[in-house]
Amino acid sequence: MKAVWVVRLLVLLLVRWVPGYDCLVGVNGTATQPLLVDLTLIRNATEKGAVCLDGTPGAYHLNRGSGSGENNWLVELEGGGWCNDIRTCVFRKTTPHGSSNYMEKQIEFTGILSNKPEENPDFYNWNRARILYCDGASFAGEGYNEAAGLYFRGQRIFQAAMEDLMSKGMQSANQALLTGCSAGGLASILHCDEFQALFPGNTEVKCLADAGLFLDATDVAGGHTLRSFYEGVVTLQGVAKNLPRTCTAKMDATSCFFPQNLLSNIQTPTFLLNAAYDVWQIQESLATKEADPKGYWQACKFNYSKCNDDQIKFLQGFRNQMLDATKEFSNLKQNGLFINSCFAHCQSERQDTWYGDNSPTIQDKGIAKSVGDWYFDRAEVKEIDCPYPCDKTCHNLVPR
Repeated sequence: MKAVWVVRLLVLLLVRWVPGYDCLVGVNGTATQPLLVDLTLIRNATEKGAVCLDGTPGAYHLNRGSGSGENNWLVELEGGGWCNDIRTCVFRKTTPHGSSNYMEKQIEFTGILSNKPEENPDFYNWNRARILYCDGASFAGEGYNEAAGLYFRGQRIFQAAMEDLMSKGMQSANQALLTGCSAGGLASILHCDEFQALFPGNTEVKCLADAGLFLDATDVAGGHTLRSFYEGVVTLQGVAKNLPRTCTAKMDATSCFFPQNLLSNIQTPTFLLNAAYDVWQIQESLATKEADPKGYWQACKFNYSKCNDDQIKFLQGFRNQMLDATKEFSNLKQNGLFINSCFAHCQSERQDTWYGDNSPTIQDKGIAKSVGDWYFDRAEVKEIDCPYPCDKTCHNLVPR
């Protein structure tokens, strides 16, 4: 794969939802100023080898909790694609997803990271940290390529970041939630039980994976684009040694990088938040340029309203695969589920989708309320939307 994979991922950041907002909107419909949070380098990161692809130290952003949330912790693993060969990983070294030299000194905390009760009612006053993603293997790699000067140290970054946060009070947490979006959503699944093991038995620990349910699905040409890509990631970055043994004892390492093969073995209560028509997977796994050289899918994959009947039928099949992959997981009472029939990707980080006047809902319940009800055991949450086009609350993503 070419460096264009990284560029395509960044395109998803330059989107609007239909009909679209141009500013951050609060629940009362007025523009709000997001919290800006400073960058922190992981303590002793270089000595621990907890470094980005280019050897610079890993980092995070932390906003401390207060009041009733002073001893509660929400830790988010940042997303941002993967790199599967030397060329794409070398390219990644020149971006914030490969070097702390390029990371923003301050970032906005919105959605599930917001510090405003009107935007994030259940977690606004918790300690909230975002662990920055600069390894390219969902915080799971372990290796080094001397010729290219590439450090594959995602596992060490995760461990060192947790150690740093534990030293800042997380070791005495009453409640803790590990979350992540996209590649970070996959990481939250990979590391969920590992995160739970950090705490004593009296700490309430759960995990939330947003847009992390990447499927080993057949693309529009009958191939397995994402499997081939993941095989490169796992092989190049030495991921196999850090994958759950419950999976690798039965399946090959690449299969164990797919969440569908991990869900049934997660012991920690977990919530899956996913769009049934995940736009990243449609664009970069199902209908890539390589799988669709004549551009039959070009209009559809960037704007659902331009899909013909055959394309919609194919996408409904993808949705069915997603639901099949979650059946066993959903049967466990401790787990939660919110799969809406939207063309979206990452709904917990964006304020308009997480909690707002017209955020997406299923059965009149929004995402933030559903996650909160599940985490605090206020209600069992197993929400699965009816198929497209029934949901009129979606914030569907299309290019600007």
